[in-house]
Amino acid sequence: MKISDADTQFLESLRCQVRGYRFHNWARTFSSQPRFYLAPTTEQEIVRIVRIARSYSMTVKPIGSGHSPSDIACTDSIMLNMDKMNRVLAHDAQACTATVEGGMRLHELHNVLVQRNMALSTLGSISDQSIAGALATATHGTGINYSDLSAMVVELTLVDGRGHVRTCNTETDSDLFAAARCSLGALGVITRVTVQCEPAFWLHAVQEPARLGPVLDNLFEVIGSAEHVRVWWFPHSDNAVVWRANRTQRRQRTNPESFVRDRLYGFHVYQLQLLKARVWPDNIPALSREHFARRFDRRLEWVDQGFRVFNFDCLFPQYVNEWAVPVERAADALRALQAWVDGEEQKRSGVRVHFPVEIRFVQRNDVWLSPAYNQDVCYIGVIMYRPYHRPVPYKRYWSAYEDIMRAHGGRPHWAKAHKMYFHELQQRYPRFLDFARVRRDCDPDNIFVNDYLLRHVLPPGEAQRSDAQIAADQVRL
Repeated sequence: MKISDADTQFLESLRCQVRGYRFHNWARTFSSQPRFYLAPTTEQEIVRIVRIARSYSMTVKPIGSGHSPSDIACTDSIMLNMDKMNRVLAHDAQACTATVEGGMRLHELHNVLVQRNMALSTLGSISDQSIAGALATATHGTGINYSDLSAMVVELTLVDGRGHVRTCNTETDSDLFAAARCSLGALGVITRVTVQCEPAFWLHAVQEPARLGPVLDNLFEVIGSAEHVRVWWFPHSDNAVVWRANRTQRRQRTNPESFVRDRLYGFHVYQLQLLKARVWPDNIPALSREHFARRFDRRLEWVDQGFRVFNFDCLFPQYVNEWAVPVERAADALRALQAWVDGEEQKRSGVRVHFPVEIRFVQRNDVWLSPAYNQDVCYIGVIMYRPYHRPVPYKRYWSAYEDIMRAHGGRPHWAKAHKMYFHELQQRYPRFLDFARVRRDCDPDNIFVNDYLLRHVLPPGEAQRSDAQIAADQVRL
């Protein structure tokens, strides 16, 4: 079916790139070429876009920063750049809440909250994501008494697959609210979000070298030793770093970062070393030990605004995988991973892996698809850097890692590319079928479905494009 002139004119008025635009995620590991790349500025424009998409059996996918290391944001149909939907809508000083549009980036939100003497209670490693994108995949920080960003949402509004504007919270459309706080982009376009904050705070951070063995032997003591605790393990060794942060009234004390040590050597030299290691991978274990000795085998201490302490430089593009295991099984999972890495190092053609393995802790919540649903969890994240965007071997590492995580009750981080599918996800998530039910209600025509959702969320019998969607590929302007 040919798109009408009026609908074509409307879509073209919102186009934010020339034809032929190609989307790449941040790590440049996934890409797609949408037919329309649009930048809506109002909720009503999104309503009309969704209704047009439904009329012509097209699909819609909103994006933020594209930081997810998977194809969760990819589409070959209509892609929405949400950057212009970044306005502050309301704030309640007494309740300590803020309502913003879904396209607001987290770094913008920090500035908005600082002006109102508020802050998010916890954050992940970066603040490039949009607020809607961050909660769509249950983005998390660390702190066993703090949950993920999805759990901070007290109300949200989305445009569903029928083009209806729906607002939900714990009292209004509560099933939609439980599903939409971690929606994977499957329920609609999130246009408004109200987040629970706390009064603005500063953090006193201390980072110290440690050994993984003793950390795991006393893991619950380590977890409870500060409000926020993160562990970095350096594979091919027992070296580790424990980072702790607590709220404080102390005066600012800047991060004692060294340009030569941390930027010149820790970024540029390291990237060159990893490039060479593509040819000589046996150098990787020595690199891990070298960088620990030169950069991390020292105590560091600093004080700053909370969001500045939570965030850090993620260096260069990377393959990433991350699963959450029940916190009581975390030590065993990490010991199993360490034993596998050590065993591979003894093999002539064994796998060599990059540092760090990042270990973080998140409080249980009631968000249906949060990996922390009904259980305190330990997130275990693995990484393989892509120096100068060059590929490196990672699939054997990922396969062994995922097997270990599965064996210890793990649930994958939704933003990452992983190999857990419908029937297994149904076993791991008690409300997975309830989420599927809400998804069918919100999106009966699969307007928001892409390849990622086909693989992981739709039942195998539904995991195919309809005849109308296939025919829509033939639409010509």
